[in-house]
Amino acid sequence: MLVKDKGVIAGVEFAQMIFKKVDSSLEVEVLIQDGSFVNYGDVVFHVKGSSQSILKAERLVLNSMQRMSAIATKTQKYVELLKGTQTKILDTRKTTPGFRAAEKWAVRIGGGENHRFALYDMIMLKDNHNDFAGGIAEAIQKTKSYLLEHNLDLKIIVEARNLQEVDTIVKCGGVYRILLDNFDFETTREAVKRIGNHCLTESSGNINENTIRSYAECGVNYISSGALTHSVYNMDLSLKAF
Repeated sequence: MLVKDKGVIAGVEFAQMIFKKVDSSLEVEVLIQDGSFVNYGDVVFHVKGSSQSILKAERLVLNSMQRMSAIATKTQKYVELLKGTQTKILDTRKTTPGFRAAEKWAVRIGGGENHRFALYDMIMLKDNHNDFAGGIAEAIQKTKSYLLEHNLDLKIIVEARNLQEVDTIVKCGGVYRILLDNFDFETTREAVKRIGNHCLTESSGNINENTIRSYAECGVNYISSGALTHSVYNMDLSLKAF
């Protein structure tokens, strides 16, 4: 596996799983582990065995590792931008259909943390949910009743569009985290102040490399970014015979 780019390599362990699934007799010698920074010309691993088996696995391995490495590289860059703050970077569910597990794995390799994986492991009340329920207070109450009725222990995240909605969420209580959607810096700082220790805070919405540090300095616990998984350019990798 030859690197023709630079960044954080990811998907090495996944590649081993693919090779083993295709042909358990294939031997993989790993030279560079997941999460390591690589440069042009680096060799990540050697795979030895049936040429037919290697060629059968080649494209899936390359596609997976190129995508995962791009995500890990972008995540690591965001993590570096947040150094010295208490804020952690999260992914979102804006992932490639059928490839979410691998993309979220890549985020972890890059030093980030995973948001919820699907609809079953955490409840997130977004603007549409709140509006359809008749308002934020109604949405939160219906959610609590549903969890109680079905004996479920799931954390609740609620999206707020303005400070009035922040106040409503805090007043309702029982919320794990408030997502501050598309707030500017000043409003974010005020929201964090109002929320205090009632629950955790998360900033999201059009946050990029130029603004992420400033949002973190507003005091939020988390910043979520769909760009980690939906706006990356694959790392250039090749599998070469020798």
